[in-house]
Amino acid sequence: MHTNKTEIYILSGFLGSGKTTLLKELLIKEKKADRKVAVLMNEFGSISIDSNEVDKDIPLKELLGGCVCCTIQDKLEAQLQTLLIEENPDVIYLETTGAAHPVETIDTILSPLLAHRLQLKGIITVVDGLQWLNRRELSPVIQQLLLEQVRHANLLIINKQDKLTEEQKARITMEVQGINPFAPALLTDHSKIPYSKIQNIEAHFHKEIERTTIQSMQLTSYIYTFKKKISFEKFDTFLRLLPETIYRIKGYVQFENSAYPDLFQYSYGTPIFMKEEMNLPLNMVFIGENIDWKEIEQKLERL
Repeated sequence: MHTNKTEIYILSGFLGSGKTTLLKELLIKEKKADRKVAVLMNEFGSISIDSNEVDKDIPLKELLGGCVCCTIQDKLEAQLQTLLIEENPDVIYLETTGAAHPVETIDTILSPLLAHRLQLKGIITVVDGLQWLNRRELSPVIQQLLLEQVRHANLLIINKQDKLTEEQKARITMEVQGINPFAPALLTDHSKIPYSKIQNIEAHFHKEIERTTIQSMQLTSYIYTFKKKISFEKFDTFLRLLPETIYRIKGYVQFENSAYPDLFQYSYGTPIFMKEEMNLPLNMVFIGENIDWKEIEQKLERL
């Protein structure tokens, strides 16, 4: 049993940038370092898909149905207290929803009830390189959120560099360092970074925070449960006709002639399918801005 404060890191970054991939990478490294880890996951929908990614032996608390930075701060504090009392971990990783303003979660972490138990190590922000280059196509509020997630980071990860040219890499690095000259910026694929970079993070927090809340973004989530196997071709057509303001889809779908469901992920028009070897609930979480979910539901019913 250790008497030192529990370290806590906030994993930030917009929807689909690679936060969960980073979390998995960090959990492997922490295990090798023989440190006791706990995870807090904040999903905007009321069903978490990402929690399936975390090994069963790692204590995990989920914060569903809201954003830690505004609607469920009290739940975050309660979950942190429970983790500290029950698990007494060396380190906690808090993965925020992609719509979260990272600094607003700090109010809770620095709660008087928890301050003597927690050492806030810093905010790690994951930036999707191509998404950064194309951010002008997003709504002004979301553009502002992306800037703030970069501005308040203590470590910046520019992810998916394999999709970038050398010129684009240089441009993105220059732009993010221009916004935040205090945080080291690393170019990565699959959020792979040296463990030493995490250990050497120094927290610095800005006093003036322009607050972008989830309410002002009109971001909403919708959960659909498939009742049967569906045609891959019809699902593919459904994806091609989706509104551009659906930013993220994650869940399980089972296709005709498949014994088990696929884990399906979708970020900004790019779909990824991963075979599963077990039956899982066929829930799919959608996150988007100004979407008529009734219309989406009707299209899904016809698949």
